[in-house]
Amino acid sequence: MKGLLKYIVRFALFVLVQVYVLDKIHLHQMVTPYLYFLFIIWLPFKMQRTPLMLVAFLLGFSIDSFRHNPGFHAAACVLIAYLKPFLIKMLVTQDISENNYNEPSAKSMGGTGPYLFLVLVLTFLHNAWLFFLEAWQFGDIWYFIVKTMLSTAISLLLIMIVELIFNRNQKFRTNTA
Repeated sequence: MKGLLKYIVRFALFVLVQVYVLDKIHLHQMVTPYLYFLFIIWLPFKMQRTPLMLVAFLLGFSIDSFRHNPGFHAAACVLIAYLKPFLIKMLVTQDISENNYNEPSAKSMGGTGPYLFLVLVLTFLHNAWLFFLEAWQFGDIWYFIVKTMLSTAISLLLIMIVELIFNRNQKFRTNTA
């Protein structure tokens, strides 16, 4: 129950920070800082794909509700939730069943490189899909590419700051039963 409460609090905090802090920061029309989808990345390794996608939909729908969007964030969140297990299987050298850590992190994935790559790919895919859905076309392809790259860069910077400030105590579970 303690674990469930932790995820509920995280969910609420990510939504509130995104809606009431980051959405109020106007850096430039080409740069949109997003942090809320880090919640999906931090969900447990062993979470099955269907519940993972459902939670991702709820997170995206929450953001869409506050921003009065017709499901763009929900679609982007479901996409990265669907792809997350595939990427983790590609990046983690040991079998997930042998991994006694609960959540993805630099420590649990065998180093900063694989974790950073996971975060980079999911951030890029989230932003690219979101901006594509918002414009519903590539139109000016350079505008789309630059906006995706700049927003991905600022989102990665925010994610790294959050990772440094809020050290998640990853407990190594000795009892795997």
